[in-house]
Amino acid sequence: MNNNKIRVAITHGSTNGIGYELIFKAFEETEMFELCTPIIYGSPKVAAYHSKALGIKDNFTIINDASAAQDGKLNIIPAVDEEIKVEMGIPSSDATLAAVKALDRAITDYKDGLFDVLVCAPADKGEAHVGGFDFPRRAKYIEQCIGEGKKAQSLLINEDMRMALMTDEISLKDVPAAITSHDIIEQVAILFTTLRRDMRVSNPRIAVLALNPDVDGKAEGKEETEAIVPAIQKLADAGVNVFGPYQADLFFQRGDYYHFDAILSMYHDQGLAPFKTLHPDNNVRYLGGLPLVATAPDLSPCYDIAGQGVADPTPLRHAIYAAIDGFRNRRAYDEPLANPLPKLYHEKKDDSEKVRFSIPKKHENAIKERLGNRPAPAAKAQESNGKEQ
Repeated sequence: MNNNKIRVAITHGSTNGIGYELIFKAFEETEMFELCTPIIYGSPKVAAYHSKALGIKDNFTIINDASAAQDGKLNIIPAVDEEIKVEMGIPSSDATLAAVKALDRAITDYKDGLFDVLVCAPADKGEAHVGGFDFPRRAKYIEQCIGEGKKAQSLLINEDMRMALMTDEISLKDVPAAITSHDIIEQVAILFTTLRRDMRVSNPRIAVLALNPDVDGKAEGKEETEAIVPAIQKLADAGVNVFGPYQADLFFQRGDYYHFDAILSMYHDQGLAPFKTLHPDNNVRYLGGLPLVATAPDLSPCYDIAGQGVADPTPLRHAIYAAIDGFRNRRAYDEPLANPLPKLYHEKKDDSEKVRFSIPKKHENAIKERLGNRPAPAAKAQESNGKEQ
């Protein structure tokens, strides 16, 4: 395998959804193989079933280890051992379990350094029950496995906008209590680093939305006065270009989002409703803040069209592009920081006028010795003037 080509792990998602259709169609374009070496974590039997049902040519290669992945091939690793009943278009616990097991195998291989980036095909958002315990949502699971104490941040991105959520997947009534200055600072810090490191934004501008509506020209909620505004001020004092809080309705209506590199929304619908209204297609979920670059197309398994051959592979391609770009940008950003030049000068230089015209101590002592501690010429002249008087 060519080690210079980026190795993209792709999990197959829900086996009753459009995951395999997206994968097969995405790699029908041979140019995709010039960008990366794909490694599909799934089931060869399920892949063959989907291929036949969709009338798509069976062009994948079965491998048992990611290290055996071949360039120019659609490599599939059997990540699910048992037989899986495929019922296209029907949600099932077996289909969700197959998605979970594929992700689990991929994370294990990542820890062994067998691929570079991860792209996840659509799966159900709900928790799966694996081995008697609840399997957390994808982002949380990846964070727990490889976060090393760091927190994951899910971004929704496209060519025009990047949206992060202050709170996600919680009830609206619980949102106010979850908004603190500490957490806002933490989320903005992760977002700031992701923009610089993964997306090549050298000096990011970040907008923070208000939680409460505008009342007589002023947001009256305590969340703004006690949490959001103080957090913005602390971040600004630290040199981060963060602005707000902005009223969401006017912010999107006036197109203010064009002036910022990313937006931090206070809760799920506040950010994602306008985002998806303005940009309904080809959005990508980007997982920032972790050692692994991970993306996913912003799609559900689309059970209503599964098996019909009408799914558009563009969102998956965009997710692959975003992962590759993130990996390359991060590598370019980190490379010069890995081996910094040694410090050549340790003394602190002072270029002030006082220092420039001062006499070094050793020279001052030498002058005194030559003069024999005699008075300075000005003092002598003063003495002679006194005698004449």
